[in-house]
Amino acid sequence: MKQRFYFDTSVFGGVFDKEFEGDTLQLFEWVKSGNIICLYSELTETELMNAPIKVKDYFKNLPDANLEKIEINDDILTLASKYIEEKVVGQTNFDDCVHIATATITKADILVSWNFKHIVNVYRIRGYNSINMRMNYSSLEIRSPKEIIKYED
Repeated sequence: MKQRFYFDTSVFGGVFDKEFEGDTLQLFEWVKSGNIICLYSELTETELMNAPIKVKDYFKNLPDANLEKIEINDDILTLASKYIEEKVVGQTNFDDCVHIATATITKADILVSWNFKHIVNVYRIRGYNSINMRMNYSSLEIRSPKEIIKYED
């Protein structure tokens, strides 16, 4: 069974960022070749509406067979609100919490992000997963693309 990686919006933007493009493009090669399924949500689509056209075009040209769109539902919003309520992050970061809750509830193998302040941060990850466990969800693996791509020796 193919692994399912949830990509937050920062990963799509990473394709055209000099600092992140190499690792990001390698990750997207896995998607294009069918090695992994790229999960994304309605929120990702909404956030991409404000992205540069080249980012939007890159997203639109990914193979549909290797993408899985997740609809945001009440369970996701409830879990995201719990992260805010317990102050893992502040209210202004609700959208980040929606990404995390979406990946958690859909049982993504890994949530992939370039957001080191609010998502790929050991203290935040501990907070999210503490709540996940108390709410009877699985722990979520959260990594940057750099941490999951394979380097050839």
